[in-house]
Amino acid sequence: MEDTRQRIIEATYACVARWGVAKTTVEDAAREAEVSRATVYRYFPGGRDELIHDVVVWELFAFFGRLYDEVQGAESLEAVMERGIRFAHRSIQEHEVLQRVMQTEPETLLPTITVESNRIRAAIAGFLVPYLHQHGLAPGVDPDEAGDFLARMVLSYMGSPGRWDLDDPAQVSELVRGELLAGVVVGPEPGKRPD
Repeated sequence: MEDTRQRIIEATYACVARWGVAKTTVEDAAREAEVSRATVYRYFPGGRDELIHDVVVWELFAFFGRLYDEVQGAESLEAVMERGIRFAHRSIQEHEVLQRVMQTEPETLLPTITVESNRIRAAIAGFLVPYLHQHGLAPGVDPDEAGDFLARMVLSYMGSPGRWDLDDPAQVSELVRGELLAGVVVGPEPGKRPD
């Protein structure tokens, strides 16, 4: 049962990649998945809107799964954030379907991304909190609030890097160590080189 639902989602994604969001229909998804329209509606009773929403959420969580895998081996908070920001930026830039849809039909993605961003932000914050405890927080900094702040900043820079070249490891390091973590964590001991 879940296999059929997943097959429909993947088929719909293939249609979106081929024709864009606006031109993808329930009929297209059914044909691509080799199921009937009735089967699509059984799994997605809200029709096309629910189907597209679930495809966006599926791809969003697949992206964050890859991001999680990328930072898994990092031993410090700085390394987690630097690896994560660089990987996320590169992945967004190289994601052909996302880039095309954002240029031609941003209104179809933004509502879903906005709604899901709270869950994503909470997951990122929860991932960072143990690293914050391990690193050592500046006096008066609450770990949950710091995790939430850093998650918001990471999400913001992933989509809109501003003056920072996120392909340049030195600039990403400066962003993370000099701006994002400044005032949040305890700095390195005098004479000790940051990792």
